[in-house]
Amino acid sequence: MAFSRRTIALLPLISVYLFLFVSLYPTSTLASKARVLPSDSEKVSLGLYYESLCPYSANFIVNYLVKIFEDDLLSIVDLKLVPWGNAKIRGNSTVVCQHGPYECLLNTVEACAIDAWPELNKHFPFIYCIEALVQERKYLQWETCYEKLGLDPKPVDDCYKSEAGQELELQYGTETDALQPPHRYVPWVVIDGQPLYEDYENFLSYICKAYKGPALPMSCSELSLKTLDVEEAKPSHLVSYKEQEKGPALWGRVRSALASWMSQMNMVALE
Repeated sequence: MAFSRRTIALLPLISVYLFLFVSLYPTSTLASKARVLPSDSEKVSLGLYYESLCPYSANFIVNYLVKIFEDDLLSIVDLKLVPWGNAKIRGNSTVVCQHGPYECLLNTVEACAIDAWPELNKHFPFIYCIEALVQERKYLQWETCYEKLGLDPKPVDDCYKSEAGQELELQYGTETDALQPPHRYVPWVVIDGQPLYEDYENFLSYICKAYKGPALPMSCSELSLKTLDVEEAKPSHLVSYKEQEKGPALWGRVRSALASWMSQMNMVALE
């Protein structure tokens, strides 16, 4: 699905929208809607191991992963993005990426964004913007995402143009290579240490099933929680294998959900 110009135009509004929502939303209303949020130890761990120019990784980020920002799902999830995928380390710590040198560049850029802006509401919109451009085959324009989101490019630029960026990527490479069971393709989605294999598009149901904290989110109650047995099988579509290639959601949804998440964080601060 194309990332339209109209949708791209909404990107810079996110920072202002979040600020106004948190600043102007009536305190009494926030307090009246307060609920018990899970502790960090009660959250469901969600790991996405991917590579920046893989079309299937981009599709998952833009059209599927974005759904955790709907309603209150984000409150129970600890999301970790690992931009490495099927890259390999050759001699002298040289990194070779499946889709070529530009993928190595964008993997490093996204790793640097995560490092420079640890807050999910900063680095995820930036990565989402890049991956949406990947879907449109306009990824050479990735630097426009700084302006669209009102972000200072210096922290990320300084990182990816220096040894710091390479060190981050090598760390992600080590982490990816240490996965048990080993990843076989991307996107590789892991929930509480368990890979979802070919059923990764159904990740929301697995999150809800894995959550054991207080007050099941309404989003989970609305899902059909059928019995889900994760079995290793050969994926039929939408993956990039390690050695060889086999085979958007509207920004308004992200904007609205991020605002909801920020309001929840504000509620906690008021207590």
